[in-house]
Amino acid sequence: MEEVLRLYVVVLVFLMGRDGRMEPNNGYCLENQCYTVFQDPSDFTTAGNQCRDRGGHLMTVRSTVSHDILFILLGNVTGRFWIGLHLPTGCPDATSELKGFQWVTKDSESDFSNWAPSFNSSCSSHRCISVSQQSEFKWIQEPCSEQAAGFLCEHSFTDPCKSLAITEGTSFTYKTPLGFGGDDVLSLPPGSIAIQMPAQNKYVCDSGQWLQGPWSCEILQGGCDYKCTVNPKQVPSCYCQPGLTVNLINKVTCELATEDPCLALRCEYACYHNEESYACMCDRGFKLAEDGRSCIDIDDCTDKRQCPEKNWMCVNTLGSFACVCKDGYQMSGSQCIDEDECMSAPCEHMCINTPGSYKCSCYSGYKVDPESPSKCVLYCGKQECAAECDPNDDEVCYCPDGYISDERDDGMVCIDIDECGGNYCDQQCKNTFGSYVCTCRPGYTLVGQWKCVKDETHTDGELGGSTTPCIPITTVLPHPDPTRPTPSMTVGALVGIIVFTVFFILLVVFLVYYIFNHRGKMKSSGALKSVGYESHGLEQVASDAH
Repeated sequence: MEEVLRLYVVVLVFLMGRDGRMEPNNGYCLENQCYTVFQDPSDFTTAGNQCRDRGGHLMTVRSTVSHDILFILLGNVTGRFWIGLHLPTGCPDATSELKGFQWVTKDSESDFSNWAPSFNSSCSSHRCISVSQQSEFKWIQEPCSEQAAGFLCEHSFTDPCKSLAITEGTSFTYKTPLGFGGDDVLSLPPGSIAIQMPAQNKYVCDSGQWLQGPWSCEILQGGCDYKCTVNPKQVPSCYCQPGLTVNLINKVTCELATEDPCLALRCEYACYHNEESYACMCDRGFKLAEDGRSCIDIDDCTDKRQCPEKNWMCVNTLGSFACVCKDGYQMSGSQCIDEDECMSAPCEHMCINTPGSYKCSCYSGYKVDPESPSKCVLYCGKQECAAECDPNDDEVCYCPDGYISDERDDGMVCIDIDECGGNYCDQQCKNTFGSYVCTCRPGYTLVGQWKCVKDETHTDGELGGSTTPCIPITTVLPHPDPTRPTPSMTVGALVGIIVFTVFFILLVVFLVYYIFNHRGKMKSSGALKSVGYESHGLEQVASDAH
């Protein structure tokens, strides 16, 4: 199992390095090194980065053997190609083997040098080295920013595989994970694939040995032409599209089926050859249902060995699973670290970070809202407390729920309301700070926080029944901002209102009396004047009679 995992990692690294990138134009492997050539115009820095992204570095030519490899790779190619030799700092040293230059591996070890006769030892000389077939691969100084025709990369590895022995009538072709292949090779890196013709048997290089396909399905589909899965015996097995069947000899290629024995089975996923018969099987992460042909998902997270890392949790997915960070943790590199939730200010007042979570707390005179733990509500906890007033407007004050405000000479205070005076409880009531507690007499059970219901089994004279107190749940409404609380009613204010009302009524009565009295006098005066005039008139008539 460890060998399979190691092989998987090796191949994955190589494939990730090649993903979305161009293939080398040529390559050659010798013992524990492979060399590749890329005909891609690049400056020295870009060329070095390209090799590094592929798990290697620019080629070092330290011996006549590696010098000869240049002829193999570039013998028929024109143009200049970067190698991994440069002058990082300072001036050239004409007395040393490498003239003060250094390999990109940051060393100057070398049993070989091949400087061009035109070498320039001045401090202003060019600092990067290229080679070409035209100059017989002499080391020529070039400006590092200049674009060469391409570059050569070097890759090191351990446990290489030698080429497979050829028998009469057979041959092998090879493909390395570096992107090149051929049939005339001496050494191959782990992860290389060998195909034997004409049988089309497939092999993969692992730890210096060749494993015949199908191998682990997690590595290049096990070498299968179509797809790979694990059969009920936990052995990698290839399967093909409908109408095709797996070659019974090489067990990896698909060929036309003259009579497809799998069609009658109506397998949901795939069919495999089970010794002398055929049977249905499912993809990884699924298991065969009781009907023998359907596939159902396996909950991989039931295996406690999944996601063993600290602060990880397993999440089952269709046919697989995923390792994610637990709630309150976040990914940092390859680890799950505690997330400081307090950085996002989730609490109204104070926040305390805890492993995987956080806790809210409140300032003095407040408590955590039981219905909204991130918020705070006013809290007194005694008979009376100073009211919470707006510092910009001392007339805007607030009291905790269950308290009423009262104005004093030294400011507004909050006084506990005795809810028991409001007959909220069916039987017995006990006032508490900011609330009240309902209880029942023996033989009764408290229902709905206030009502007492007689126990059916209780008889007079028995001591029993529930007297369990219940504190009614009071909803604390958030205070609008700003708003004015209901004004308090003091005794002085009440007397003032009564006096003012009496005075106002008396004033109205007096005005009504005055108006009616004045109108009465005016009518009386008019009547007297009319009588006088009539008397004078009668006298004149009498005078005329004489």
